[in-house]
Amino acid sequence: MNRRQWIIIAGISLLALLGGGLTSQWINKTDSASDLAVRAFFNNPWQTPDGKSLDTQPWREKVLIVNFWASWCPPCVEEMPELEKLQWEFSNQNVLFVGIAIDSPSNVREFLKKTPISYPIAMGGMNGSEMYKALGNSQSALPFTIIISPSGKIISSKLGKISEDEVRSAIKAAL
Repeated sequence: MNRRQWIIIAGISLLALLGGGLTSQWINKTDSASDLAVRAFFNNPWQTPDGKSLDTQPWREKVLIVNFWASWCPPCVEEMPELEKLQWEFSNQNVLFVGIAIDSPSNVREFLKKTPISYPIAMGGMNGSEMYKALGNSQSALPFTIIISPSGKIISSKLGKISEDEVRSAIKAAL
């Protein structure tokens, strides 16, 4: 090879190295963005459908299954009894389910009269869609479920109806 070919190869190699470095920084920034979204989730002033404040402190350091849902969403309604069943199944193991309603408080109250849920239900309010977008739901569709590890990292997410087996597997992997 002549000198010019070596210079071209060296230039391409340098560009590849820089590209890899920039990509890894982007991946790290994405991870930190996810960490910021989880912190914002825990620090959000969540309220019940009755307007009472919810304390997120008991939600921390648990395997947390967060399900964004609405009473007008058929797949959301279908999965609620399954999530309730799983909450009872894992109730003695550092696992907690939380429902975030992207709906009106009156609709949620009416839904909960017909479908009792034992785990906390919080109102997503006006920033509910912003919250689930920050947590990884780029399509803004429901249902959307994330699983947060006890250390505060998102370990799994699912857009669309989630099955009992998917939740069970993710919980067991996190415990």
